[in-house]
Amino acid sequence: MSSERAPADGEGAAGSGRTGPAPESGRGGPAPETGRAGPAADVGRWFSTATAAPLDGPGPTRGGPRMTAWGPMVGAEYGRRSPQDEVSDALELLRGRPVAVLTGAGMSTGSGLPDYRGRDAVPRSPMTYQEFMGHDLARRRYWARSTVGWEQFNRARPGRSHRLLAALGESVFTSTAVITQNVDGLHQAAGSAPVIDLHGRLDRVRCQRCDALSSRAALHSRMLTMNPELAARLPDLAADAAQAPDGDAEVDRTSSFRYPPCPLCGGILKPDVVFFGESARREVVASAFAALEEAEVLLVLGSSLTVQSGLRFVRAAGRQHKPVVILNDGPTRADPDATMRLHGRLEDVLASWLLMVTES
Repeated sequence: MSSERAPADGEGAAGSGRTGPAPESGRGGPAPETGRAGPAADVGRWFSTATAAPLDGPGPTRGGPRMTAWGPMVGAEYGRRSPQDEVSDALELLRGRPVAVLTGAGMSTGSGLPDYRGRDAVPRSPMTYQEFMGHDLARRRYWARSTVGWEQFNRARPGRSHRLLAALGESVFTSTAVITQNVDGLHQAAGSAPVIDLHGRLDRVRCQRCDALSSRAALHSRMLTMNPELAARLPDLAADAAQAPDGDAEVDRTSSFRYPPCPLCGGILKPDVVFFGESARREVVASAFAALEEAEVLLVLGSSLTVQSGLRFVRAAGRQHKPVVILNDGPTRADPDATMRLHGRLEDVLASWLLMVTES
């Protein structure tokens, strides 16, 4: 494991060196025409802490550190639009060059998946790795919430931003990799390649003892079988979870929810994503830095870069004297480090770039 902390800010691994069977995607079957996740697919709620105060009692960590809350950035100015000449200048910086692309939660809002620090983000405190691993109640709450929202999460399909980025990577610049902090698999579904899932994938489950990978879709079916009363009321519970404030939804009080151990060794099963307080897998981080090394430019899309997990790539690009282009609605922690800082909706700017290239 890497010695650096890489907390998942939601903003999403097919990295080298991963072992275990390839899990199914969980995205089979007909999709709704909108291609958007349902309102119960608020992944931030799944990962929010199980209690208002740190959990106490048995466990290796006594709850672990209390982390900074998610929510809109204080004093942030949203809705700005960069002038067209700046958009054009940024395109010229990218055109025809090898580019590493770093993406965050803003990429997937068009697919119905809420972000964590944008203007509409819900303030909440994230569950830590220590809380999940150290306390049965935290695991029950996570698995109950995610079971109620899983089918609505699986409705999400690539949005316009995903598809435009894939097209740009084929016609405007050469993508050394899309390094995504998202855990939804939508870049791959849109056709981007290669994609490095820095924070893992929600459609996979990993045993914390034997490291075996398995399918989240298969686990979902198993948990519905183990919790027949919840399964019978799934639509009602999903509707309630979508409307009630955090902590007030009926599923938040489901302390009797049952979840299985690893079928191979009896260990604790955990979604194959990086929690706050957990380190990203060493080989995934190494592959991301290798992609940056091969690139001449770093392009950041839809990330506030609030946590070190994403920010470190901007800092590394600076040390390598490589230009950094940042496009985000709202401030980022790396604004002073950007060679070019663009403001606006991702799909608008990406579409503008593709149109300029097509017309030139």
